[in-house]
Amino acid sequence: MTRPAFFPDDGLGLNDFMRAGTLDVPEPDWIHVVTPLSKVAYPLDVEATRSAVMDNLTLVFDPELPVNIVELGLIYRVEVSPEGKVEIDMTLTAPNCPVAGSMPAIVERGATVVPGVTEAKVNLTWDPPWSIERASEDARLALGM
Repeated sequence: MTRPAFFPDDGLGLNDFMRAGTLDVPEPDWIHVVTPLSKVAYPLDVEATRSAVMDNLTLVFDPELPVNIVELGLIYRVEVSPEGKVEIDMTLTAPNCPVAGSMPAIVERGATVVPGVTEAKVNLTWDPPWSIERASEDARLALGM
């Protein structure tokens, strides 16, 4: 009888399990920031910077669905400080999503490449849980729902 790969006494932890099932998510070409922020002056224009971060996040697609993470409703909050600090609350379509290990890092990178952003922090949350009702009407149409 063969034992499952992650048998409890194998000494493997949650991080080993998460890495084993992760999907490769290609990092977008961040050159295509839609919102122009050619001159950066502090304090930042918080709304323009937030808009640029959101523009970048529309370039990140769920690897299993043909819709970006913004339209899917996976981004719950984007807060920008006048000093250029960005904090993002996001979720995934399911807690066992195979991109749980890589997607937050890609989202963080999408925020930090926006001119004027000095640091970004991504909080992965499961509360409230994601459901298709969070997706935009366009996303639901693209998914046939």
